[in-house]
Amino acid sequence: MRKSIGWIRKVSGALALLLTAWMIFSPTSQALRALPDTFRLTVGETYDLHMGVAVLSSQDERLELNENTLSAREEGEAEVTVNLFGLFPIGRMRVTAGEERRLTPGGAAVGVALSTQGVLVVGVSDVSGQSPAQAAGLRAGDVIKTVNGQPVNGSEHLTDLVSASGGKALSLTFSRDGVSHSVFLTPLLDKSSGLYRMGAWVRDSTAGVGTLSYYDPVHDTYGALGHAINDGDTGKLLPIKTGSLLQADIVDIKKGAKGSPGELRGTFLRRQVILGNIEENTALGIYGRMDAPYVNPLYPDGLPVGYQETVEIGPATILSTIDGEGMKEFSVEIIQAARQLAPAQKSMILRVTDPELLAKTGGIVQGMSGSPIIQNGRIVGAVTHV
Repeated sequence: MRKSIGWIRKVSGALALLLTAWMIFSPTSQALRALPDTFRLTVGETYDLHMGVAVLSSQDERLELNENTLSAREEGEAEVTVNLFGLFPIGRMRVTAGEERRLTPGGAAVGVALSTQGVLVVGVSDVSGQSPAQAAGLRAGDVIKTVNGQPVNGSEHLTDLVSASGGKALSLTFSRDGVSHSVFLTPLLDKSSGLYRMGAWVRDSTAGVGTLSYYDPVHDTYGALGHAINDGDTGKLLPIKTGSLLQADIVDIKKGAKGSPGELRGTFLRRQVILGNIEENTALGIYGRMDAPYVNPLYPDGLPVGYQETVEIGPATILSTIDGEGMKEFSVEIIQAARQLAPAQKSMILRVTDPELLAKTGGIVQGMSGSPIIQNGRIVGAVTHV
């Protein structure tokens, strides 16, 4: 009897061990762990979910299920059940179907020129051995908005307002990390220039080169860069007062190497061909309106937008302009993709595989930020960081 019980325990332990190993390493369990709570798809397209021995089922007639392929006949939301071996329910997933959205992929080199809303403090300095700005609590990264209730329109305007104070205390409002503050600051006389100064270095504009990500022909809007325009000294996001997107020409390449990201060097201020304005500067890129329709020479009819659920580990391409030969399509490989619950940077990792791009740039370099990523005929993202 004891031998029988011992044998049963051994068998049960072995089965439990096998079940645990299956739950961790089997393709089915890996697919289940990667399955999102909500799956988005485009009406009329078929998606293979690679579920292994799990089978999908739904009572909603708007969905069409064939083992592990999923498609939608019309827009709407539906619930899908995940069944082990087609028999045992082990999970549920909400499916959201929408009509296809098409955008024109970017890839063109663009110049970015903007002026800030207020002026950005990039550092403090002494005036006759003291720093009124530091004494008032100002520090790098603060954005000065008003002086004595008057909006500051640029660094020169701020200099004029401070100089005209005659040494009397000024009321300043400034923004720090999105929170508004008020302080009093008393300028000091700079004996070398004979002018009153506040003891702060400020900046009111910036410019650079990047890549257009997409153009929306329905709304005449665009997205570019894939990341925010930050101040080079403080790292703070620059608040936009006005800005322009301009046509750029790439004139030189600093090849990337280990420890050095490299960069594209371009020019756009000489001709100043304005493509549109800049309305938003966000962590996910810059956005605005185009003055005229943008046409991609490689994809004149545009491409559908791919949801994150459609991104696969494997081959893809990017569109970018790296020299005077114009826009080209380069091969890359998506080696990692994150299932994000909210928009965020760095949702996937790419490895450059294109021989020409590797030979000319060494891979991704500064200035290629915003290059659209294309996989399986869909726009699925944009390059953001090296």
